[in-house]
Amino acid sequence: MSMGSGSGRVIPSLTARMARASDLRGTAAMWVRDRLDGLFADGDFADWFPVNGRRGISPARLALVSVLQYAENLSDRQAAETVRCRLDWKLLPGAGVG
Repeated sequence: MSMGSGSGRVIPSLTARMARASDLRGTAAMWVRDRLDGLFADGDFADWFPVNGRRGISPARLALVSVLQYAENLSDRQAAETVRCRLDWKLLPGAGVG
């Protein structure tokens, strides 16, 4: 599997406003996004992946989700379900709001 990319995707502004409106105090995922954006970059993991093969998920995105999984003490299954269901976790890996 080759390295995927996409940690620099832009989140539509309406989607970001909806996520913030859903929890006015913010969530851990929003805090991580606002303060740790750019902590990981796909290039940091380039040596770990071959250049050919099926594209995988961005390793920078996976690293951020792993940090939040640890912070919230979630199992792998719980973290996968959280990414699938919660808007704040879906927006976590975006590099900016458009």
